[in-house]
Amino acid sequence: MDKAKKRLEKLVESVELLRDVFDTENHGMCIVDKDGKIVKWNYEKLFDIKEEETIGKHVTECLENTRLHIVVKTGKKELYQLQEIGGAHVIANRIPIEFEGEIIGAAGTVVFKDTKEIEKLYIRLERIGNNLKEYQSELVRMYSAKYTFDDIKTENAEMLHLKAVAKLAANSDATILLQGESGTGKELFAQAIHQSSQVSGEPFVTINCAAIPGELLESELFGYEGGAFTGSRKEGRVGKFELVGNGTLFLDELGTLPLNMQVKLLRVLESREFERVGSNKKLEFSARVIGASNENLPMLVAQGGFRKDLYYRLNVISFEIPPLRKRLDDIECLCRNILSQKQCKYNTNCVSISEEAVQALKCYDWPGNIRELRNVIERALILCEGTMIELRHLTENIQRLICGSDQEIRSHTDYFKREVAKLEKRLIEEGLAASDGNRAKAAKILGIHRSVLYKKMHDYGIPFDEI
Repeated sequence: MDKAKKRLEKLVESVELLRDVFDTENHGMCIVDKDGKIVKWNYEKLFDIKEEETIGKHVTECLENTRLHIVVKTGKKELYQLQEIGGAHVIANRIPIEFEGEIIGAAGTVVFKDTKEIEKLYIRLERIGNNLKEYQSELVRMYSAKYTFDDIKTENAEMLHLKAVAKLAANSDATILLQGESGTGKELFAQAIHQSSQVSGEPFVTINCAAIPGELLESELFGYEGGAFTGSRKEGRVGKFELVGNGTLFLDELGTLPLNMQVKLLRVLESREFERVGSNKKLEFSARVIGASNENLPMLVAQGGFRKDLYYRLNVISFEIPPLRKRLDDIECLCRNILSQKQCKYNTNCVSISEEAVQALKCYDWPGNIRELRNVIERALILCEGTMIELRHLTENIQRLICGSDQEIRSHTDYFKREVAKLEKRLIEEGLAASDGNRAKAAKILGIHRSVLYKKMHDYGIPFDEI
């Protein structure tokens, strides 16, 4: 009993040190012993009753509708309870005080002196919640995907298959890798996948890895704390990995990532957490990642320019988007779509394209792919004075392709290229067979560099084993 009494006295002394904290117009504290008698009273300002008038009295004599003496007996906490005092309703907590397994008293605190305070707090929280929703909506508006699968216009069988598979992939949260030449529509696919996913209402954040200097890339991706490095903002900065939230992060031109950043990206993808520059606090990463590259990543892996483990971590679901020269049957539908988009911009009556112009477009190789086609049609639309784009409205290098002599030359050239390709593929397959699949030996037998062998195997669709 002496020990318990001393323990309670020590607690009272501690509360006395915090008198200014507890004894306010809005809050307070009362401590009773195991008999329900008051040993500490910090309700002077709240209820206008002096402490010396209460010490030693039973709590029921000083505090209306109290249950502190009951809590001493039950030993159970009573949190956020409504209690009527002097015609007003307060919100109170009642907590038993335990020492060596025995209840030696209880402490009561007023959390809100009036239920109107709760209403005010609720209104403030509701206002904060509404502001947060507005900020989130603005963030989604700033970082949103514009295109859907309906915007990918195609009549090509391979592209239609790609669209169908991509729609299935959009329903998962698996990492996706888009590969293809520049201008083939990789970002269009990425946005369409995001729009068809379960997180379509979340941000779609794009990072072009080639457009950001290597020394700034880490802070751009992960953000930084204030004063993390010279020239940094005092308040720090949120990185793209944090900004994307539960949305989709699109990493374009992955092949240009420095090796040190590849290591950090791999760690984030594996652990699903990251740290701001200058901080050691772990932040959760829950976004879906879509990567894209116009470079041959398997060849980069073979040459040591891209980490093998990161390649396989990104390559969960992979799409190879064909160049325009391999889907020439899409030229006409793409032209119609571009015309419908650009008509209003240039306020023109041009609504179609002639068959001769379409045939000329199909004869061209399109090194710039759809991006280049869009520029050619836009130029023709500006020059067109009627309702139809003719051959004469196209660029001169494309016009020449429709001429008989040039067409004949092109036909012979294409035949020569096809035959050379067939021979190369057969020789490579024979070299691989002779070396039992050892690519280093096969390259030596064929008299070519190993990187050239890898590129040829990729171009001709010869299967790769693990690199």
